[in-house]
Amino acid sequence: MRRIVVVGASAAGLAAAETLRREGYDGTLTLVGDEPLAPYDRPPLSKQLLSGEWEPGRLDLRTPDDLAGLELDLRLGVPATGLRLADAEVDLGDGSAVPYDGLIIATGVRPRRLPGAGGHVLRTLDDAMRLRDRLAPGRRLVVVGAGFLGAEAAAVARRLGCEVTLLEPAAVPLAHAVGRMVGEMLTDAHREQGVDLCCGVTVTEVTGHGVRPSDGELIQADEVLTAVGSLPNTDWLVGSGLTVGDGVVCDEYCEAARNVYAAGDVARWVNPLFGRSMRIEHRTNAAEQGMAAARNLLRPEARRPFAPVPYFWSDQYDMKIQAYGCLRGHDEVAVVEGDVAERRFVAVYRAGDRVAGALAVGVPPRELRRWRQAIAAGVRWREAVHIDAVAN
Repeated sequence: MRRIVVVGASAAGLAAAETLRREGYDGTLTLVGDEPLAPYDRPPLSKQLLSGEWEPGRLDLRTPDDLAGLELDLRLGVPATGLRLADAEVDLGDGSAVPYDGLIIATGVRPRRLPGAGGHVLRTLDDAMRLRDRLAPGRRLVVVGAGFLGAEAAAVARRLGCEVTLLEPAAVPLAHAVGRMVGEMLTDAHREQGVDLCCGVTVTEVTGHGVRPSDGELIQADEVLTAVGSLPNTDWLVGSGLTVGDGVVCDEYCEAARNVYAAGDVARWVNPLFGRSMRIEHRTNAAEQGMAAARNLLRPEARRPFAPVPYFWSDQYDMKIQAYGCLRGHDEVAVVEGDVAERRFVAVYRAGDRVAGALAVGVPPRELRRWRQAIAAGVRWREAVHIDAVAN
């Protein structure tokens, strides 16, 4: 392989490029990014950057000298517009085409949008800075979607003195992901901080003056943030011959076609640890999968399945939320340490007869690590969870 192309100057794309160099690859390495910025970290966008605690330069994943040391053919501010598998070339938005012997797709996701005009989304540095400039004491912000991104932004805005309304179509925010018990705990935390959290509300339109729910009565706002999920950036792959279905469909090695791999938020692969296909939009997974895809591309004779225990975290007010494993689709939740009412606890999640996930609030990371090990080892539920745990 004399030329490898990584499409996506993201955490996953950068991890892939660094791994290739670290593993001894000395050929031409092209890194393509649609933003004009060098790779930067996204989780702080809804937290430290939005609050003003950090300035943009602190988000850089690597210094200019670090990037120069990778000897990249760096194509920033140029989106990929097409892939021709038969020719082994990636078409770019500037009209050029980049040939490859190996390709890693790390193009991430984009925010879902609601009908109407105006409003903010929160995915890029520019998005975050535009919203930050509009948040001030007394300003009215409506956040549509009480998932982790929307909840983090609502918490920051409230701390900045904004009047915040948080709208959620479900009866309990995040219940489908973390369970009703944890969802209700998060709901209480926001309401205690003065957020007007309204559940069972479906927004059909964003206007210049607020949002319009399905009942038709306008909810007024100075600013609107839409946080209703994301779509994988796969439009540029239409007609390429790759299988695309809520992401780039890959096998357990993250391979989508011969010498074509995917990593990060855009990749849908078979995780053998859980025995099912998944696509994960978490920062830690992006870096780990970028490294795994690079190793498997570079040394196909020594490929290993990518079988991580997913990890994510969220900061809301004074709460640090951390979780391992796959919490969605769980059959049971049990509190094994602490007290939910005190917002200091560890809860574990059952899927079938095994421990599938664990979530902690307000506890040191070490108290959660043994549950990560249990998930990785496929420990049976009855072997891990004491009978006197508070089950829900």
